[in-house]
Amino acid sequence: MPNSEYDNAHFFEEYAKMFRSQQGLPGAGEWRQFQQLFPDLQGKSVLDLGCGYGWHCKYAAQQGASRVLGIDLSQRMLAEARRRNADPKVEYRLCGMEEYEYPADTWDCVISNLSLHYVADIDRVFANVAKTLKPGGIFLLNIEHPCFTAGVHQDWVYGSDGKPLYWPIDDYFLPGERSTVFLGCEVPKQHHTLTQILMGLIHHGFELQAVEEAQPSPDMLDIPGMKDELRRPMMLLVRAKRRE
Repeated sequence: MPNSEYDNAHFFEEYAKMFRSQQGLPGAGEWRQFQQLFPDLQGKSVLDLGCGYGWHCKYAAQQGASRVLGIDLSQRMLAEARRRNADPKVEYRLCGMEEYEYPADTWDCVISNLSLHYVADIDRVFANVAKTLKPGGIFLLNIEHPCFTAGVHQDWVYGSDGKPLYWPIDDYFLPGERSTVFLGCEVPKQHHTLTQILMGLIHHGFELQAVEEAQPSPDMLDIPGMKDELRRPMMLLVRAKRRE
C-alpha cells in the first residue's frame, strides 16, 4: 500500500489548521452545492473513498444510512475520523481506494471527496465503483477541477504587491503527475482532463445526473482568499447513477 502525504507530521499539522479542517462540512466552500447532490440515504449503505476526517461518513449516518464504510490511506486521518466522527453505523478502515476489494452490487451510494486527483488510473476506479454499486446506485464525486490541476504548480502568478494576477494553465491535454506545493510541502497530484473524467464515467455505464463547478457561497466571501475562488474553478462536482 503506497504512503500518504497526510501521514507526514508537518503536512498533517498544517492541514489541521485549514478552515475546512476546523469547521467541518460548513467550513468547506463546496458543501452548499455538494450537499444538494446527495440522494436520500435513509436505510442505505454508503462507501466513502478517501474519507479523511470522516465528515461525510458521519453526515451519511445522520441522514439515516444503515451502514457506512470510510476507507483512507492515512493512519493520521483515520485517527481523527474516529475521534471526531465516530458513530455505531460507521466503520473506518485503513485502505487505499486502489486496494479496496469492491464487492459486486454492494453499495447504494459511493462518495469520493477530494481524493481522486491523487490517483493515476482514474479509469480503473470508475470501473470498480460501477461494479460495487447496486444497479441504480449513486456515485458522488468531488475532484480538483482540471483547470486547477493543469495550473502551473497550482498557484497564481503574483504582482509586485503580492496580489494574485492570474491563474496560469499549461499542458492541459497531457494527463499525469504534477508536482505541486500544498501547505508548504511538495505534494504529487494527478491531472485528469474533463474528457477523461466525464467520458470515463459514461464509458463505465454511468448516467450523468449533475455536473457543477464549485463556488463559495456569498456568506463565505469574507474568509481570506475566498473571493479569488470566483476567478477560476477549483473543484468539479459530479453526481452519476449506475444504469439499471
